[in-house]
Amino acid sequence: MQEIDNKVKILFVEDDPNLSMIVQDYLEMIGYAVDHAADGNKGLELFISNSYQLVILDIMMPKKDGFTVAKEIRESDSLVPIIFLTAKNLKEDRIKGFQVGCDDYITKPFSTEELSLRIKAILKRCVIMGQSPVEVLNNPISIGKFVFDSFNMTLTIDNSERILTRKESGLLKLLCANINNLLPREVAMEIVWGENDYFIGRSMDVFIAKLRKYLKPDPNVKISNVHGIGFKLEVLD
Repeated sequence: MQEIDNKVKILFVEDDPNLSMIVQDYLEMIGYAVDHAADGNKGLELFISNSYQLVILDIMMPKKDGFTVAKEIRESDSLVPIIFLTAKNLKEDRIKGFQVGCDDYITKPFSTEELSLRIKAILKRCVIMGQSPVEVLNNPISIGKFVFDSFNMTLTIDNSERILTRKESGLLKLLCANINNLLPREVAMEIVWGENDYFIGRSMDVFIAKLRKYLKPDPNVKISNVHGIGFKLEVLD
């Protein structure tokens, strides 16, 4: 993954001409190289013929919507980070966005500063881990002294292996995808449980407590609570 000084290349697919001009000008002003497409088909053409470190997709677009574009991108590239931009704020759309493989989701209207911070957070995470958050979800990874295999739902330390439940594994996958960064409560509930309410929140807290207990053998690994907002899986060097 390149640093911003080496011109991280972004594919920006958005059909609103005014928003496109503002966002592209801003991103180029702060040091990114940006290719813009005004519809899903043109966006896919650019993605296939070029190399990008990040993709920003509008959802409601002519010819091919953002969900479809993201799905087709994921068929050929499981690693490139994807951010969705959308005027919709429906729970179903947020869930679908993460299911097709997006790394972040920003609802319009948004500030260019917010978009910049989201991009920097994703690129920093990719640089630190040497891989995309999508790859984290699919391959065994090291968490301190632990090895987490999300496919087989196992957590191993030394010669001790623990079989996780589906929800334990799902939560740990999301925490790993956001390692050392905030995982919002509502995102975890919607992706792992499929809905977001008070009782599911209490259930999730029980599962978080179980994961904390499982990770306790390594003092350099912990799940911290950001009160009322979410959780962080923190791994110390």
